[in-house]
Amino acid sequence: MPPPRRSQRLRHHIISQEAINFITHKVFTEDSTRYEPAVFNTPPMPDLEHFAGAGVVHPTTGVTITKYRTLATDPATRDIWTTAFGKELGSLAQGDNKTGTKGTNTIVFLDHQGVRNIPKDRTITYARVVVDYRPQKADPNRVRITVGGNLIDYPGELTTNTADLVTSKILWNSVLSTPDAKYMTVDIKNFYLNTPLDRYEYMRVPLELIPQHIIDQYDLTTKAKNGFVYCEIQKGIYGLPQAGILANKLLKKRLAKFGYFEVPNTPGLWRHIWRPIQFTLVVDDFGVKYVGKEHAQHLCHALHANYDIAIDWTGDLYCGIKLSWDYTNRTVDLSMPVYIKRVLQKYKHLPPSRPQHCPYQPQPKKYGKEAQDVIPPDVSDPVNEKRKKQVQQIVGSILWYAQAVDLTVLMALSTIAGEQANATKKTERTVEQLLDYLSTHPDATIRYRASDMVLNIHSDASYLSEAKARSRACGHYFLGWVPEDKNPSGSMEPSSLCAMCSNGL
Repeated sequence: MPPPRRSQRLRHHIISQEAINFITHKVFTEDSTRYEPAVFNTPPMPDLEHFAGAGVVHPTTGVTITKYRTLATDPATRDIWTTAFGKELGSLAQGDNKTGTKGTNTIVFLDHQGVRNIPKDRTITYARVVVDYRPQKADPNRVRITVGGNLIDYPGELTTNTADLVTSKILWNSVLSTPDAKYMTVDIKNFYLNTPLDRYEYMRVPLELIPQHIIDQYDLTTKAKNGFVYCEIQKGIYGLPQAGILANKLLKKRLAKFGYFEVPNTPGLWRHIWRPIQFTLVVDDFGVKYVGKEHAQHLCHALHANYDIAIDWTGDLYCGIKLSWDYTNRTVDLSMPVYIKRVLQKYKHLPPSRPQHCPYQPQPKKYGKEAQDVIPPDVSDPVNEKRKKQVQQIVGSILWYAQAVDLTVLMALSTIAGEQANATKKTERTVEQLLDYLSTHPDATIRYRASDMVLNIHSDASYLSEAKARSRACGHYFLGWVPEDKNPSGSMEPSSLCAMCSNGL
């Protein structure tokens, strides 16, 4: 029988542990309409993972609501969310009397004279109110003000190094593979709000959005101008382009006094000059590997000297990924419970009538001379702009989840991403199958085991397996052992770190 489509010979690469430091990986935020690098890479909006605008499920209707205005005007939710917004404003300003929240003096409400004195070289930007429900927090009803950073013209450096997803996964493998190592997390509260700006910025907030008790406390009715309240931003705030780099530089300076430094060539990975402790840093979230609790306590002491911190010794949640540690058997399970349920609810996708066990419809096998035939072009009707945008949003929502815990859908996402700019009815059917698959299998889990921390890579490529005469390359890489000569597949026992796909070879 003639062979199927030509395929490159399977390559099995063994790379030393030193090479791991040079791995990079891209992930994307839930709001993919902007296609920005996500939390594990270089966040364009500070603290984006925490307040990505995932929305709030209405207690009566079950509809996901992403706009604060809707929550603030609905009698069923008004009191809760206006109080939450007042707490946020009070935290940014000089306090909130209703909730007893202390202020950070991040913003100052300006009177009419203050508005006239705003420097001419500053652009007055807008405020975006972001809502989210975070059940793991003591106060789950979260409202955050993010600055419209696209209008800020800051003359200095803006890039902030944070740990990417692969770096964090390697550290988790290292915890399991290091005798007596443990894992914990630390979160700095109001990280950006504690960082003085080297130059003040300005924004305005519609008076009608501000809770009445804040209006009364700060006498904002007399300060408002043309229906807006103007604020001078004196410290870092979410969404401010320079907030991340300024806060990060200040953190480096403060931690250096205690012997901590960022590892060269590996953004977001830190260690101590002699203590057996390492951690990944994503904005203000620390994922800490330590051998000996006294060393973790040293880090906590170093942070507490300048910041208000929250410590979780169980280390069971890091940047939205749940970690179930079993130190006895030296395993950790990665999962994102309820994430897919919320995505399906957001896009109003109903469960399929029959279980779907395949995320992507592969091209049919062809033999002989037909193996050289190009995949027929997609001639189905194009979708409108609204549907195209939704396809893009769905890709962004699932891509983060896929690269974190469910590698089985990466191939489907790769194909959809290649079509989304000119999405058609066929693209929609591909998206529908993917959502059906995720509805059938909503809670993926990856298990990591202790190993020798040797990077193994399996890669392959197919020929003419995509539309427009394109080929496809894929890879699977994981931390394991050096394969034995007589049993090279033995190194496949540990779960993979991640997988990678690309089109258009």
